[in-house]
Amino acid sequence: MAFDEMKSADGGVRPAFRTYEDWLLSMPPDLLPRKNEQADALFRRLGITFAVYGDQEGTERLIPFDPIPRILAAREWKRLSDGCCQRVRALNAFLKDLYHDQDIIKAGVIPAERVFGNGLYRPEMKGLKVARDVYIHIAGIDVVRTGEDEFFVLEDNLRSPSGVSYMLENRAMMMRLFPDLFTRYSVAAVDSYPDQLLRNLRAVAPVACTGEPTVVVMTPGYYNSAYFEHAFLSEQMGVELVEGRDLFVEDKRVYMRTTQGPKRVDVIYRRIDDDYLDPDAFNPSSTLGVRGLLEAYRAGGVTLANAIGTGVADDKATYIHVPDMVRFYLGEEPILSNVPTWRLELEDERQYVLERLPELVVKEVQGAGGYGMLVGPTSTKAEIEAFRARILANPANYIAQPTLSLSTVPTLVDKGIAPRHVDLRPYVLMGDTATLVPGGLTRVALREGSLVVNSSQGGGTKDTWVLENDPC
Repeated sequence: MAFDEMKSADGGVRPAFRTYEDWLLSMPPDLLPRKNEQADALFRRLGITFAVYGDQEGTERLIPFDPIPRILAAREWKRLSDGCCQRVRALNAFLKDLYHDQDIIKAGVIPAERVFGNGLYRPEMKGLKVARDVYIHIAGIDVVRTGEDEFFVLEDNLRSPSGVSYMLENRAMMMRLFPDLFTRYSVAAVDSYPDQLLRNLRAVAPVACTGEPTVVVMTPGYYNSAYFEHAFLSEQMGVELVEGRDLFVEDKRVYMRTTQGPKRVDVIYRRIDDDYLDPDAFNPSSTLGVRGLLEAYRAGGVTLANAIGTGVADDKATYIHVPDMVRFYLGEEPILSNVPTWRLELEDERQYVLERLPELVVKEVQGAGGYGMLVGPTSTKAEIEAFRARILANPANYIAQPTLSLSTVPTLVDKGIAPRHVDLRPYVLMGDTATLVPGGLTRVALREGSLVVNSSQGGGTKDTWVLENDPC
């Protein structure tokens, strides 16, 4: 049975939700549906959409927003916060080591073939010195809960983690719809995120930069499914939103075309995959990138956030080794555990998984967004057999995990309020140290019984409240 974050097994309301429960009982029953309609109208006006591939109604939808917050006690958040920051510090140390001395491989902690055979490893980064040794400027760590004090990291998102705009917009929406609730709770603020991000990006400007660094957000363009977020973050930070065609490289420096003439660019918060950044260095057919960008980067003429080559550290095959990275680089025990994971290139583990496919979750090692995966308990026999064939054809491309019973939070559905499964993506920012704002993006599986929370697969989002003080 799934852990209910609001109600205990005996039906009592947990301390963090008691004030909310009292408020809800004092409100008319049609309040939440009415407020939800208002939220939809406001989000529509703002143009907050995202892609849901395979949706028969079209690929662009409003963000599914749930007006019931997820509430975390201060003590719960401290453990999550400390664990996520610890994890990102270790992952950043791994990337520095991987592209320089490779001590973790020499020590036999991670097999060499696991790294160098990974398509996300970038040999172009070998020996490249990045500003302040920061490779992971922004990370999204997906965490699931299965019990009172049971939290697991599901995956690490280190290339260009998305969703932070929804975290910020959800909070703004909740404050607009329910201002009286915020007078009853002491909820930690999240609106400092853009300022923290901008400070961190300016702090990693190239050494040659004089004066205030020029930071830009680089987007693939309007048709990208996360374009709203790119535009939102550039506006919130007060920096330019650019496409590759707006930039050029000259003398190993990057410049932005403006109506006043070229302007030097020092830091690029890029939302474009490695392959498309520079047609001279990577995919020659890319029209999204900037010719000569890698050469400028290698020369120290510009900082890219996140660094090229971070994908090798968030691959699901590398994920298995993150607890070992924490011990190797930090000399600490991991605060947050991985989900138990089987590597299907190993014959004994593959056989174990193939015998239990209807019970397990199987994922592509480089998959994302809920695609390329099998959720055994909710799949048909035909789907399971088709996936079995895919595993046998390329076992190294998959890992398997047990089907965790994700915690539930009360959610507004067509029939009223019902528990739905959730996960959480806190956003960690790396500067001199790892920090994060108290909150994150709670994603909710809106379909009854579903464990797939990705918005691209029909999931929704909630505001995440972290209480500044633990309730009695």
